Amino acid sequence: MSTSDTARKLTTLQKLILTDLATALLCALFGAVYERFSHEVYSYYMLYAFAFPLVLGVLPLYLVSTRPAPLPKRVCWGLYHAGIATLTVGSLISGALEIYGTTSPLIVVYWIAGAALTLLGGLLFFTRVIRERRRAA
Repeated sequence: MSTSDTARKLTTLQKLILTDLATALLCALFGAVYERFSHEVYSYYMLYAFAFPLVLGVLPLYLVSTRPAPLPKRVCWGLYHAGIATLTVGSLISGALEIYGTTSPLIVVYWIAGAALTLLGGLLFFTRVIRERRRAA
């Protein structure tokens, strides 16, 4: 891997990490403000919505940046981050509905679609890593 590839990898991953960190902070701030005005009714979905971009976004990308793995293709991290966004929005909507005291059977679509997109993006990335290692060997 050349120096320019390493620099490109770090800057792209750093941008993704900063985006996920900003998303996590905005979700935490949104949850705190929403809970503040929710008349003492709390929802764990709303409180912990920030965990999806933090745990599924920042931590794996940090691990990828410290390993000599290839840079994820745009499709891989696009699907992966679409899944994270879907899970985050699903958590926020679940929290809002729970605070208002209602439910919806359609909420399960967020969890299924988010998990499917996240798994598909991760699977595409890992198949690329395995393909690159076999090609190098």
